[in-house]
Amino acid sequence: MTSETFVLTLATLLGFGHLFCVSVIQTAAHGSEWNTGPRDQETPPLKGKPARLQRAFENFKETFPFFAAAVFLVITTNKMGTFSQAGVYIYFIARIVYIPLYLFAVRGIRSLCWLVSVMGIFLILAQIFI
Repeated sequence: MTSETFVLTLATLLGFGHLFCVSVIQTAAHGSEWNTGPRDQETPPLKGKPARLQRAFENFKETFPFFAAAVFLVITTNKMGTFSQAGVYIYFIARIVYIPLYLFAVRGIRSLCWLVSVMGIFLILAQIFI
């Protein structure tokens, strides 16, 4: 298994971890009736750390498709190399670090961490042209 495939697998598992955590906090906040019901009524928003965890997941969902597409492109073009290997690890590590930064409302560094994760995606894409 290549580094790119391995980290794509880890990032997918990270996404499922996000989903599980958000599901648990939503059920804790709104109750199991809400979780198992049709959710026809507007759900009251989460507050505090649960809301931040939910927003961190939303942010992950915004970058993950670009990451997955970049990894797919570098693999299908058989252009894997140093840049793509570094890029996948940079993206993944930055996404892990991003979670507690968002959870504990660390300003500035959280945004920098997001930027680093996006730079990881661009490194993967750069590998295609090398």
